[in-house]
Amino acid sequence: MVNSKTHIYLMPGMAASGKIFEYISLPKDRFELHVLEWKIPVKGQSISQYAHQMCKLIKYERPVLLGVSFGGLLVQEMAKIIPVLKIIIVSSIKQKSELPNRMLFARYTSVHRLLPTGLVNNVELLAKYAFGETVTKRLELYEKYLSIRDKFYIDWCIHEMVNWRQTKYDKNLIHIQGEKDTVFPVKNIKDCILVKNGTHTMIIHRAKWFNEHLPTIILE
Repeated sequence: MVNSKTHIYLMPGMAASGKIFEYISLPKDRFELHVLEWKIPVKGQSISQYAHQMCKLIKYERPVLLGVSFGGLLVQEMAKIIPVLKIIIVSSIKQKSELPNRMLFARYTSVHRLLPTGLVNNVELLAKYAFGETVTKRLELYEKYLSIRDKFYIDWCIHEMVNWRQTKYDKNLIHIQGEKDTVFPVKNIKDCILVKNGTHTMIIHRAKWFNEHLPTIILE
């Protein structure tokens, strides 16, 4: 499907809904936003196979794919399947060397399988997993953004994250990382646009920054 506008597909992070993009607003004469949502994966499905499934939802040619956190890994896998104009990852990683030490440790010991993911109905715990923040004072807010509370799905996300093997990334990839991201600390990240005081949830709390800078980042 051909269109004169630049089409941007937005992929939220683990367990998060597309509502995390509710404050993202770009000039409507130049851009059209399409929000993707997570589905429960099939047993035994790899992130690459899941990416093939998600690519079926892309209706416009050579779109921009923007993914947050674990969604950033997914859009990179999607870009290996379909031609894209640009890949933008936010609060994420672009190669396995950028994983924090605790996740590397989990890869080699499978300790992540022992995590209490069965407690997914505990919103405070799930928010800690998904957003890397203690949210006791904002539980009602985060309940709004957390859409999937399925143990199999959470286990799958964590397993695919810690076992991601990518060592080379696409030349059209733009990496935007928060200075204060606690899930993927910037000390492990190379070649990124650094957002001052940005946290792992900056797509929500620093939407103004994205609204001001994304048009230039996309079209430059």
